[in-house]
Amino acid sequence: MSIFRSHKELRVYQMAFKAAMQIFEITKSFPVEERFALTDQIRRSSRSVCSNISEALRKRSYRKAFDLKLSDSDTEGAETQTWLDFSLACGYIDEGTASDLSQKYDHILARLVKMLANPKPWLLQHPT
Repeated sequence: MSIFRSHKELRVYQMAFKAAMQIFEITKSFPVEERFALTDQIRRSSRSVCSNISEALRKRSYRKAFDLKLSDSDTEGAETQTWLDFSLACGYIDEGTASDLSQKYDHILARLVKMLANPKPWLLQHPT
């Protein structure tokens, strides 16, 4: 693990941010009656993946806090996939778009699970 200056340098963050922006663009065409339900929820959960990654990296001095924020990010990614399923079932997105975004989140979630399984390279080391 190389030294990084910002969470923005992390590939998993970049992937999550790009996916969240893609969801933002797609949801602009969702029906108005979904504004406070599906649209708001999928935007919130997709953005939360990114924000929890950045919080985890800021809390990397504390293993439990780091794990908690990465776990929250993982959970939000899975929630986003559920909202994508609803978007497809309601006919707001096509099968190709749903599949593409779901696969992107599969890759994001896999990276988060790897970070959780092997956190040592990400944690700050305290002198003993």
